[in-house]
Amino acid sequence: MSGTFERRLTRDWDDPGVIGIDGYRAKGGYEALKNALAMEPAAVIEQVKASGLRGRGGAGFPAGTKWSFVPRDTGKATYVVANFDESEPGTCSNRELVERDPHRLLEGTAIAALAIGCRTAFVYVRGEYLWQSLVLEKAIGEAYDGGFFGKGIVGTDVDLDVVLHRGAGAYICGEETALLSSLEGFRGQPRLRPPFPAVEGLYASPTVINNVETLMSVPDILLRGPEWFRELGTERSPGTKVFTISGKVERPGNYELPLGTPLRVLLEDMAGGVLDGRSLKAWTPGGSSTPLLTADHIDTPLDYESVAAAGSLLGTGAVMVLDDTDCVVDAAQRMTRFYAHESCGKCTPCREGTWWAERVLGRIAEGHGRDEDVPVMAEMGTNIMFRAFCALADGAAAVIDSSLEHFREEFEAHVRLGRCPLRAEHAEVAVAG
Repeated sequence: MSGTFERRLTRDWDDPGVIGIDGYRAKGGYEALKNALAMEPAAVIEQVKASGLRGRGGAGFPAGTKWSFVPRDTGKATYVVANFDESEPGTCSNRELVERDPHRLLEGTAIAALAIGCRTAFVYVRGEYLWQSLVLEKAIGEAYDGGFFGKGIVGTDVDLDVVLHRGAGAYICGEETALLSSLEGFRGQPRLRPPFPAVEGLYASPTVINNVETLMSVPDILLRGPEWFRELGTERSPGTKVFTISGKVERPGNYELPLGTPLRVLLEDMAGGVLDGRSLKAWTPGGSSTPLLTADHIDTPLDYESVAAAGSLLGTGAVMVLDDTDCVVDAAQRMTRFYAHESCGKCTPCREGTWWAERVLGRIAEGHGRDEDVPVMAEMGTNIMFRAFCALADGAAAVIDSSLEHFREEFEAHVRLGRCPLRAEHAEVAVAG
């Protein structure tokens, strides 16, 4: 399957010339923006809605529908914000997309702005992405010089500006309302909803926030049509997705595949299989905040509905692979430690729950577990899930709940033996060898 479809978002990755505006325009760049300028804003939204494009940042909400929620009669400015805060552990697809094709992001952002009547758009870049922000800075300058941003873009009477904003390296700012607070100069903490950003977002004005990959999918839809976009993927999850696969694999990296492609194809055909020929033990479909799945799920199609039916979430499409030598207790502790560190501290279930969960998991992992620790961890996951301001706590709970669901006996063995049974097992094999 990997060689039987037309690559879309990554089709020009072999041509470094598209990083510059001349190379991008030679491949048809900014023609979709010209099409959008000749259309009514409502028609642009209908095109995106008809394509079935879903947000690639995690939630999978239909992009065109989100755009249609923005009111146009409030008397306030409207804003588009490109969420390039890619902080989910295991995820780096947006980084490579921007590095290799920055003008596609700018064009998609401009089209989204035209669709909702926005005159100032923002690109919020993760604080650690220094090189990527420099690439974008240069591309923005080229786009202004080419007349695609600024006063009277492309010879029309439409003014459109784009502002690059660097974050300060907080995971929580990937959550859209925390991102808006950070963009406004405040501490990055999530806001209570409603009101939702589409009604009251940046500067208390109607705002559309889309992930980088979502916006980069838009130009092709305006050029080639919704029907073309739907030729790949599934009925409810159309198009392609750039998946990041990492961990115990032979060829970690970013791979574009039609949505609905089974994990087996991504793992074996694209990433070369599990490292050193070992066995698959567990994997995350969408980064560390999505529930773990097991080797029994290797043929699960990677689309929103199929992954949900298997008991997890597609999320950002970041597949992290554990092999049969990996300790799930150790992995769960590491992931939970990340969420405890990155909690903004605003709400008690997240601030206290992740802190305590990391410590109890650490006690089990280090061989000091108590008989009551495993039931306590199960209760803790239940008490955290859906009880916080944002989904950060849910990500921590997903790690706890799914690891206990599929590998409870491993937790119990840690407590019973006072050590990791896997480490001892593989040490004996190494000595025997």
